[in-house]
Amino acid sequence: MTRFALTVEYDGRPFMGWQRQAHGPSVQQAIEEAAHAVTGETVVVHAAGRTDAGVHGLAMRAHLDVAKPIAAFRLGEALNALLRPAPVAIRDCVAVADDWHARFSCLARAYEYRIVNRRAPLTYEKGLAWQIAPPLDAAAMHDAAQSLVGLHDFTTFRSAHCQSASPIKSVDWIDVARDGDRITVRVEARSFLHHQVRSMVGCLALIGMGRWSADDLRDALRAADRTRLGLNAPPDGLFFVAAFYAGDRLKRDASSTCVDQRN
Repeated sequence: MTRFALTVEYDGRPFMGWQRQAHGPSVQQAIEEAAHAVTGETVVVHAAGRTDAGVHGLAMRAHLDVAKPIAAFRLGEALNALLRPAPVAIRDCVAVADDWHARFSCLARAYEYRIVNRRAPLTYEKGLAWQIAPPLDAAAMHDAAQSLVGLHDFTTFRSAHCQSASPIKSVDWIDVARDGDRITVRVEARSFLHHQVRSMVGCLALIGMGRWSADDLRDALRAADRTRLGLNAPPDGLFFVAAFYAGDRLKRDASSTCVDQRN
C-alpha cells in the first residue's frame, strides 16, 4: 500500500463543496471516482480542509492510499485524464510516508478572498470574485482586521451549521491589499470555523464602505453572538490557497501591511 499526497486545483462553481454530498457532486467524489477507474480500488481521499459550495481551491492538499503498484507521476497523469471535463486538476502527486496525513499533519491553512471594487459588472470573473460597487477603503479594512488576529471566541463569525467542537480559534495573520480595482484579503490560521473567513470578510467590507467602524468589528467579536454578524460574504471570491506542513516555509511576511495601489 502506498500513500500519495495530491495538490489539487479546482473551480468550485459546479460542486456542492469539497466533501461528498448525497444531494450533489463534490470535488472529493470526482477524484475518488477517477482513482477507482485508474486502480480498480475503492479509495477515500482525505483533504487538508473542507470548502463550501462555490468555494475554489488553488492548492488543496489531499492524500489517498493505493495498493496497486503505480508511479506517482503516472497516477497524477491518469487522474487528470479521467477528471476531464470537470474543472479539477491534480497539480502534483508524490509518494509520502504512511503516517503523513493531509488533515492531521497540517500545521496551518491559508485562504484568499478576492473582491473586485468597481461598478461595471464582472464578465470572465463572475463566480470567481465578489463585486462591490461602492468605493472601499482597503487601508481601513486592513487596520481593523488586525483586531481579529490572535486567540478569540469566533462565535459571531461561525455558521449555525458549524460542527467544530469549540468556537475558540487563533488567527495567525490577516492582510488586506488593493491593486487597482482588486482587493485581496489573505488569512492564515491552524484551522477555521465553518463560514469564518466569509463572515470576517463581509464585516471588513462594511468597514471599507464606511458602514461599520473598527470599534463595531471589535464589539461584534467580543459579543460572541452570531446575530451580531454584519454581513456574510458570498462564496464566489474565496480560495483555499495553501496548507503548510513540517518543513514548509510560510508564504507571507508577518510584518506585512496593507498595500494600496490604485492604477
